[in-house]
This record gives sequence, C-alpha cells and structure tokens, in this order.
Amino acid sequence: MFKSVFAKYVTAFMVIVTLGFALLLLIVTSIVGNYSEESKTEQMKNAVRVTDLALENELGTSDPQAFSALLQSWENDRAQMYSDAFSGQDGDMLFLFVSAEGEVLQSIRQKNAEINISVGSVLPDAIMQAVSAGEMFLDMAQPNGMEQSVLICADGVTNAEGELCGAVAVCTLNIRWGSAVQDLTKTVITSALLVLLAALIAVYVITERTITPLREMSIAAKNFAGGKFDTRIYVRGKDEVAQLAEAFNQMAYSLENLEKMRNSFVANVSHDLRTPMTTIAGFIDSIRDGVIPPEEQDHYLEVVSVEVHRLSRLVSSLLDLSRIQAGDRKFSMKPFDICEMARLILISFEQKIDEKKLEVEFDCEEDRISVLADRDAIYQIFYNICHNAVKFSREGGVLRISITGVKEKKIRVAVYNEGDGIPTEDQPMIFERFYKSDKSRGLDKTGVGLGLYIAKTIITAHGEKIGVNSEPGKNCEFYFTLQRVHGNFNAAEDK
Repeated sequence: MFKSVFAKYVTAFMVIVTLGFALLLLIVTSIVGNYSEESKTEQMKNAVRVTDLALENELGTSDPQAFSALLQSWENDRAQMYSDAFSGQDGDMLFLFVSAEGEVLQSIRQKNAEINISVGSVLPDAIMQAVSAGEMFLDMAQPNGMEQSVLICADGVTNAEGELCGAVAVCTLNIRWGSAVQDLTKTVITSALLVLLAALIAVYVITERTITPLREMSIAAKNFAGGKFDTRIYVRGKDEVAQLAEAFNQMAYSLENLEKMRNSFVANVSHDLRTPMTTIAGFIDSIRDGVIPPEEQDHYLEVVSVEVHRLSRLVSSLLDLSRIQAGDRKFSMKPFDICEMARLILISFEQKIDEKKLEVEFDCEEDRISVLADRDAIYQIFYNICHNAVKFSREGGVLRISITGVKEKKIRVAVYNEGDGIPTEDQPMIFERFYKSDKSRGLDKTGVGLGLYIAKTIITAHGEKIGVNSEPGKNCEFYFTLQRVHGNFNAAEDK
C-alpha cells in the first residue's frame, strides 16, 4: 500500500499531526473539564444557598407544615426567577423543592436540563440525613424513579426556630462536559482538520518537488544502463536535492566523456595495433616471398624493429594501466639525484633536439639535488613529459628544464617548450584516461592517451602534485613536485 516515498512521507506526517492534535485536545479538555467541574459545583452551591435563604426569610417563624403552603403560594414565574438567575452559560440544572421527608414538592427545569425528576419522587435518605444535620450535600445520587445517578447539591430550609421545614436541591448531568468543553472540542477538531488540510497541501507540494528530481534520476540511471549518457536532470532551486541533481549531472557528464574516451581509446588502440602489425606482416611476407631484394632487407628489418618497439610501448602502457587500476603497482622510495636524471634524459633526446634545432635551457640551482621517490616511476614520468615537449615543440623553439625550490622541503620540476600549446578547453581533461588533445592524430601518431594519466596516478601515489600551464599557440609547461632529501647519500643508490 505504501510503496512510494510520497505515500510513506504523507502518511507519517499526517499520523504525527493527528497524534499531536489528539494529545493537545486531551490536555486542554482535561484542564477545561476540571475547571468546568469546579465552576459548576460552585454555581450549584450558590444557587442552593440563595434559594434556601429566600425561602427561610419568607418562612420566618412559621412551623414546618407551612413550607408546603409557602411553595404553593409562590407563583410559577417567581420560582422560575431563581432558576434563571443561576442558569449561567449552560442552563442545564434542575431545581427541586423537597419536604422534610424527602418528597419532591415542586421542580423547575432550566432550558438545557437533560433530567426530569417528577413531583412525588423521593430523594435518597443520605441526602435528607445530611441536610437534617445542617450540612450541605454535594455528591452523586439516584433519586427514586430514576435509572441513572445525577450530581445533587442540597441544603435544608429551616424556620427561625431552627426546625427543618424542607430542602432545596439542584441537580445536573453535565458536571464535567458542559457546553464550554463541547465548544472547545469542536473548535480544536475543526482547527485540526484545517491544519491537516493545509499540511497535506504543503507536504504534497514539498514532497513533489523532492521526489520529481529523484524520479528523473531513476529514469536517467536506467538510460545510463542502456548506454544513453546524454540524459540530464533539470536542477530546481539550491537545496540539497538540487545539489544532488547537479552532482548527478556532473557524474553523467563524466560518464559521457569517459564513454567517448573509451570509444576513442578502442579506436586508437585498434589503429595503433593494426598499423604496425600490418607493416610488420607486409615487410616480413615480402622478404620471405623474395619481393624485397637481399640488399634492401636490412632497411626494412629496421622498420620492422621500430614498429615492434612501438607495439611494445603500447602494451607496456596498457599493462601499467591495468596494474594501477588493480592497485598492484608498488613503489620503492629511495633517494636519488633528480638533476642527474634530467641530464640523462636530455642526452637521450639529443638527436631529436638537433633535428628540430631547439634551444635547450637547463635551470638547476645546485649540481646535485636529492629527492625521495621511486626512481623508475619518476624516470617514466620525466621521460614521457620531455618526450611530449620535444615532439610538440616548434622548430627553433625553446626547450627548458627547471628545478626550483631547492631550499624548501618540496622541489618543483618543470618542462617548458614553445609550440602550439594545449587548447584551454582541453586543459582540465589532459590528465584523464584515454584523453588526447590531438584528436586528428596529426602530431601525435603514437600516443593512446595514457601517459599523462599514468603520470598523475604515480605522482598522486607519492603524495605530490602534477599540473600544466599553457598559452594556446605559444607555449606549454608541465610540472610536478617531489620531496627533497637534504644531505649526502650513497651514490650507489642513485643508479
């Protein structure tokens, strides 16, 4: 029945509000009921006293038998006057004029009185015993001829000599739940219904605004499962649900980009595998078939060797990625000279630097700077960044390696080159998996978009930072930080 969040939320809210009003009604009616009971009993006492006093004044020194005659001489409207004087808000009392033996001689009903004790009825002995002793009786009693008990307040009427001539009694049924309490109950119930209606409307509006984005997210998630990553959630407001919708949209954007990069990666890897394999197979088949003369075979075998190394680099990158994602790559943290590593890497690119006529600048404040890191991993990163810098440098441009911050706990290694740089829109994605800024493969024919992702993963594992600064069309600088080790260390560890 209550499967939806909306139904559960509304039901819980309505139950809480209803219980709250019920508790409030119970407390208020209890307080008002107690007050009503005290007020009613006091009102009954006053009515009995005043009526009793009026009768005693008129009796004077008359004997007890004159009490019945006095009542008969009272005009009906005069007796009604005493009744109306104490009608109050409810007007639900019954006035009884009783003989000394307890027989009802006359009764006057107020307009809202729900009981009717007829003339000739007899009041219980307990009442007459109390009034005979000169005490006021106030308690529940059941007059002769009635099926239920009523609250009776009675007092004796005496003459000037103190002889009991009769009694005046006032009866009522609604001692606690008078009209005031009933009106209050109706008011509270009406208010509760109005509040419940207003709360239902408010809960519906609020819940609908909350549930709608969640419902859209559920639909979007199903679309994602079906491969549709272009679905987005409409963001409403600035609350937590809106923040969740924004985060969901960002996740969708990341998934869409990841899917595009994955597709691009599959296409690139397929191309990078197919091209060298086709070249290798073609040249080897040509050599075996005798199409290539023996004197030219060495040249084509050299081409085959280059393509094999190219395949080897691709496979190594894929294996590195697999190990990183599985968390199997471990790092051996040892001190080594980062300046010496930079020199060795520059020497390895000497031929390519000469071919492009690059102007090389090497900025290192000291001859030897020790860092604590995994040497092989840092060499892989450093070599990859320098390789990209040389490859994408314009002919005759500047290639600069700088190692700064040597007096701090961290050093900054930067590789700068002048060239086309990286477009501004590509810079936030440059360290993502499978991402290639040169999508046309015009400049980068060998990369698959894994080198910088692997570099960032390694640097992050070292607890350091890597980043890029680039002016599109002018220059580009990649940098990363390492922890410096002050003092000397064994030179053997630097090998």
